[in-house]
Amino acid sequence: MGRRATITLLLWLFSLDAADNQYLSAQRKFAEIESERLPAGSRVFVTSSELNAWSRVEAQTVVKQGLRDPRIGLGSGTASGFALVDFLKLKEAGGSRPSRLMAWLLEGERPVQVTVRIRSGTGEATVDVERVEVSGVAIRGAALEFLISNSLLPYYPKAKIGEPFELRHRIDRLEIQPSGVSVVIGN
Repeated sequence: MGRRATITLLLWLFSLDAADNQYLSAQRKFAEIESERLPAGSRVFVTSSELNAWSRVEAQTVVKQGLRDPRIGLGSGTASGFALVDFLKLKEAGGSRPSRLMAWLLEGERPVQVTVRIRSGTGEATVDVERVEVSGVAIRGAALEFLISNSLLPYYPKAKIGEPFELRHRIDRLEIQPSGVSVVIGN
């Protein structure tokens, strides 16, 4: 093996190990929150890298086919999800086969970006969709409702968009910033 190939292999193995460590770190933090043993006022900071490592692993357990290269970007109070999505494979994974015309329209991998604003406090949160893009085209109205109904709700039937929901495990609020998310524990 040449020197260049050896260096490339070592860098690849190091990045896999780093991703595994980030995933395990996120898992430990989530387990700590879920234990409900943290005192009121505690803050658990989950870095952007940890969230990305965790989301890559978890996405594979929820969505078996049709989703590739998921990642999360954070802003002040916002989160953006990016992925390559094959809507036909998602639909088929859900157990249904669309008509030929619909299959033709849905088939193929497309870059998808969803940006949401997350407001939270006093044990509740609200997620508002700010923007959805598929292949660089903004999706609105009936097309957006179709995507939510056929791509999100089959995997997360209890998801609430634009309405408050209770945060579990005594979480008071989430403070989202570009570097990560602070989970603040309440009473």
